[in-house]
Amino acid sequence: MSANAKHYDTVLTPVITEKSTIVAENNQIVFQVPLSATKPEIKTAVEQLFNVSVMAVNTILTKGKTKRFRGRPGRRNDVKKAIVTLKDGDTIDIATGL
Repeated sequence: MSANAKHYDTVLTPVITEKSTIVAENNQIVFQVPLSATKPEIKTAVEQLFNVSVMAVNTILTKGKTKRFRGRPGRRNDVKKAIVTLKDGDTIDIATGL
């Protein structure tokens, strides 16, 4: 596996919600990442993929809710999100994709 493919495996998808658009005004972007991803891995992946400089990476681990699927109890998957703070002047247009 090449180094570039590993970066694509580290940054799965951008998270586009009302809260993520609010933090985008503070030069922060929210990505969904694998549960095993570390902050240094996320930092290098974002820097290599988007050609920006990352100031900080904060991660959030959201535990999956217990829900009912067709009357039977089930559980949603755990999700890890990374809030990446970019250097002033750097931007990522997540609408265009990778």
